[in-house]
Amino acid sequence: MKASVYFVMAGAVAMTWTTLAFAQSDDEIIASAESAAPAAVGAAATIYNVDAAGAMTTVREGTNGWWCMPDVPATPGPDPMCGDANAMDWAMAWIGKTEPDKGKVGFIYMLAGGTDASNTDPYAAEPTADNNWITTGPHVMIMNAGDQMAGYPTDPDPDTTQPYVMWPGTPYAHLMIPVK
Repeated sequence: MKASVYFVMAGAVAMTWTTLAFAQSDDEIIASAESAAPAAVGAAATIYNVDAAGAMTTVREGTNGWWCMPDVPATPGPDPMCGDANAMDWAMAWIGKTEPDKGKVGFIYMLAGGTDASNTDPYAAEPTADNNWITTGPHVMIMNAGDQMAGYPTDPDPDTTQPYVMWPGTPYAHLMIPVK
């Protein structure tokens, strides 16, 4: 798997990996990545990391169909994540700026929290006066659920202590569900 950017889902900040370069051992990467999900999920998940050239590398093969990625120390908050195969497909569509496949609902854990992000612009890298920057804590996400998110708040400046839709009106709209 190759990616030219590292994705920080809830913080949804797309950055080139070379700007985030740091050294961690495989054990540190695995521990960080596993912290994103319940132990039963993280312990058997495939662990991915991104190398200095921006390529997604496999640190550990998994057995349960889930993947996890570690925190990026250079981002402002904790952002390890674990997701299912459909969530990876959604993320690769977001990274590639293409439409996610319809009907492939995905799930992502970010139990350690997420880096702050725009709630309205999927590609915003920093706060501006009009991109509705938000702060998120530990949460889970339901990706690519389309009309199934009807009834959840789509406010540009949501109450992040309750479920809400992030990036409403875009192909990358997803349900954010706080867990604390």
